[in-house]
Amino acid sequence: MTRLLAVADSDSYLKWAAGLLDALPEDWTTDLVVVRTPIAPSAAQIAAAVSGTRAGAAGRELPAVQPARQLRRTAERFRPDVVLLACTGPVVDALAAETPAGLRPRPVLVSGLPGISVPATEKAWLFRSGCDLFVVHSGREVAEFSAVGRELGGGGAVALARLPYLDLGAGLGGLGADTGGGVRDRVVFATQAKVPRRREEREDVLFALAALARARPDLDVVVKLRARDDERQTHNERHHYERLWNALADEGRVDRDLVRFAAGPMHEHLSRAAGFVTVSSTAALEAIAGHVPLLVLSDFGVSAEMINLVFEGSGCLGTLDDLAKAGFRTPDAEWCRANYFHDASATDWAGRVAALVAAARAGTLEPARSLLDGPEHAAARRRARLRLEVPPKVLRYGYRAKRRMRRYLKVF
Repeated sequence: MTRLLAVADSDSYLKWAAGLLDALPEDWTTDLVVVRTPIAPSAAQIAAAVSGTRAGAAGRELPAVQPARQLRRTAERFRPDVVLLACTGPVVDALAAETPAGLRPRPVLVSGLPGISVPATEKAWLFRSGCDLFVVHSGREVAEFSAVGRELGGGGAVALARLPYLDLGAGLGGLGADTGGGVRDRVVFATQAKVPRRREEREDVLFALAALARARPDLDVVVKLRARDDERQTHNERHHYERLWNALADEGRVDRDLVRFAAGPMHEHLSRAAGFVTVSSTAALEAIAGHVPLLVLSDFGVSAEMINLVFEGSGCLGTLDDLAKAGFRTPDAEWCRANYFHDASATDWAGRVAALVAAARAGTLEPARSLLDGPEHAAARRRARLRLEVPPKVLRYGYRAKRRMRRYLKVF
């Protein structure tokens, strides 16, 4: 029997971890927890993230949020063969340096990225170089991160998995398909916290959604939020769409009731979707899996900075004008095969984990070499540990106090 402990630190990583655990062999024993950091998800976000997975099954307690000290006790009690660090980079680095301490045999450390990871970045590899296995989700990503690993050194192997939440929408049908409760009547816009960055660009998206709602009153136009304005998510969102919409409505620039804002599991929204739109979101892949026509907006650029470079050649790129006219697209089949919709036989991450566990039990597993060990990175690792050890409210107070002190010093 193999025992795997998964640790997540944000809503997107929690969703990824819960889906990965569902893909493991039935005889594996698993546990899933959330480590307390300033970006830990709320109870509602946790429920949405694990919806449709075994971790979110009816009658089962939702993953608990634990401080780092309790997490160490959980690991000592659970005695995992594998620890899946489904966390942001600095937290992965800090936990990978500490989690194995005192556990014998040393558990296999696995990490990865929860969504689209094109192009591969050195930063993602550096933070996860203390792990034995790095999980990504397309042949292109495997090739790119393997090249980064060869160039930088350190780290472990790169493995391939299917993005776990793609299968939640399988068989949903297509435009106008019968969902069992009627025809599809919803257009879903999936937000992305990081892009577009400028307020005016986000307002343009909202104006296009409003134009669509006016032109197609038969459609329910929904902005699907990853987090409400008072909730945290993996990345900070400077201009929250719901806040912007309310400001535009207060100014009389849009009709407040034209567009609706909602949270909850993406697969539930897609089950009613006649069309899907995003600037950049892994949810676009969920829409493809569910045969929902879509648009990936190109008005703000197609680049690594916009996190949409991978959609070049997909047939899904379009404009705000296309959105206002409900001009949704069907993706290119060849692009799908090359990007995230590979044959199931190519998935190898669970088999690689099993082989690493066997090596660990035999005492032949050489620990991965973290590129962030050493005195030059000690300060950054201490800051990451601070996020793990200090309660978020105290940490936020400390940041505010530090800012006030800086302002005081400037005055005097």
